[in-house]
Amino acid sequence: MTTPGRNEPQTLQEAHALVSARRPKREASLETWLKFHQANARAYQAASDVDRWHHHELKYWVGYEERKAREVAAQIQKEKSQVS
Repeated sequence: MTTPGRNEPQTLQEAHALVSARRPKREASLETWLKFHQANARAYQAASDVDRWHHHELKYWVGYEERKAREVAAQIQKEKSQVS
């Protein structure tokens, strides 16, 4: 088990609050959304290492955010290949 840094969430509630607070606007670029989902996965992972009571729920959110990041990355690749 690792201890998260000072600015990383320690609980499921803190992770949800952080994710909610930094959510980009709907019209944000795909790159912004990709960074958002990647950062969310890291935040949920950090909390899962500390908040053992919610460990499995946090692991769900890690997986969810990683899937969303892959979807956005694929969309970015698709758009790049259509431009070329």
